Amino acid sequence: MSNKFFSLPSSSLLNTSLNSKKAFTLIELLVVIVIIGILATLATVALSSARVKARDARRVSDVRQIQTALELFFNDQGSYPSTAAVMPSNAITTSGGTYMAKIPGNPTPFAESGCPAAQNVSQYIYAQVNSGLSYSLTYCLGGSTGSIPAGVNTATPSGITAN
Repeated sequence: MSNKFFSLPSSSLLNTSLNSKKAFTLIELLVVIVIIGILATLATVALSSARVKARDARRVSDVRQIQTALELFFNDQGSYPSTAAVMPSNAITTSGGTYMAKIPGNPTPFAESGCPAAQNVSQYIYAQVNSGLSYSLTYCLGGSTGSIPAGVNTATPSGITAN
């Protein structure tokens, strides 16, 4: 009894359908590997740029915090601290109180493009000016941050200026 509506495929049809596997060609695999390589390179470059910007943003933030502590010191003491009183002890203090318990260090790596070797130090460079009536706090940025240009900059009581 044969059924017209239901029949098994011939054995030659079964063999061809089992042997024909779908796979990627070598060219397709190479194209995918190249695309992944390009994306990885772009991600690495973007991450490196983000790190430089983050270090510079931290430098500006640190300088503004130091400026605030120096202004509080000036308001209470009538002059800015001497250079010897600030950097060797790594703090801004007096017998009457602490204005900044720990002066932040320059984020690593210190060397940035456009920064002279003297600025590539672990601390910002502070100096008392005009017999304690002013100060200068010198630091270097690898790239511009906000309105502050790249390169050597100096913070004073009147603000931040480029050198």
